[in-house]
This record gives sequence, structure tokens and C-alpha cells, in this order.
Amino acid sequence: MDPETPIRELRFTAIDFESAGAARGKTDVPVQIGLASWQPENEPGELFDSYLACDRPVSWSARKVHGIRDEDLVGAPRLQELWPTLKQRLGGAVVVAHGKGTEKRFLRAFPGHGFGPWVDTLLLARAAWPDHPSHGLSELCDFCELSGEIEAMVPDRRWHDALFDATASLVLLRHLVDALDLDRQPLAVLLQPGQHSWTRPER
Repeated sequence: MDPETPIRELRFTAIDFESAGAARGKTDVPVQIGLASWQPENEPGELFDSYLACDRPVSWSARKVHGIRDEDLVGAPRLQELWPTLKQRLGGAVVVAHGKGTEKRFLRAFPGHGFGPWVDTLLLARAAWPDHPSHGLSELCDFCELSGEIEAMVPDRRWHDALFDATASLVLLRHLVDALDLDRQPLAVLLQPGQHSWTRPER
């Protein structure tokens, strides 16, 4: 994907995973995935989420964060079974995440998937509001008065639900693009935010 393509011409798909939590001697595994897509000339839409089967119990500490129980995963597909859905929704899109490390790590289940480039809304927020006391996703959405909109888009969900957080990342990205008047700018300004001069939004 050409980094000089104007932002307004691109499709963005945000992704979020929730995990089973750390277990001694084992690699963490995902138990839920959420995807939300957006094109700048339209409102965010095309939402998808699924629980994911895994071969271990959800840890108490993880369950305390996201509320996902072992019984919620009964009959859920494994991540690899969702390849057709991920290929359709992430292929050809700019992939968005808030702190992309976990999402990129779990997508290694598909070697050579080729998804990307990646836009990290955590890095964007740090560039836009370097002095803000917290760059956590929920705190930023409260600060920008976006939380009510997100709740209306994904009712009966809450923070640390994969679909809720993916949608929040996407709404935060849209807010930054609108507030900073970036829609006609090249994608490159989102890929390397620390290298570009931005006018900070008031909200």
C-alpha cells in the first residue's frame, strides 16, 4: 500500500484481542476477537466479533479484566478457523489497533498473512496530546467525549470487550483525522506520527 495515498481514499479495519491471561511456562492465547471497519467518507461500520476456543482455562486475573468465562468459549471456533473472515476484512485495509503489539503477536498464527500497514492509535494520541495524563483508550475516549457514541454503536458491551475496544480505536482514529484535518493528507502522517507536525485539537 502506497504511504502517499490520501487518507480519505483508504479503508481502515481496527482489531482487538482479549486473552486467556498469562500461564507459567505457556504463551498467552486469544479468547475473543473484535473487528470494526471505516472509510473516511462513511461512518464506522461492518462490525464482527467472536469468542475463540483455547486449550486452557481463562485465568482469574484475565477474567477479572474482561469478564470472559470458560463456559463462554464452549463451541467457539479456533482463531485459525476464522482465516476467511480475517482475510476479507483485513486484506487491503490499513490495520488499526491501540497498542498494536498484542494484536500483531496473535496474528502470527497466520504466517505471511501480509496484513498492514498498521496505524497505532496509542502512538497517534501521544503525538496529539503529549501532556495528557493517560493515553489509555478509555481515558482518551472520555477526554474526547466519544464514549457515548461508542456505547451507542456497540450496546450492551463495555471496555475490555474486543468489539468495544476495536470500535473505540476506530472512533478515536476518526476523531483525530477530523480534528487535525488530515483526511487529504497521505497515509504516511498516521504511520509515523512523531515525524510530522500537527496542530493539536482542543478536544
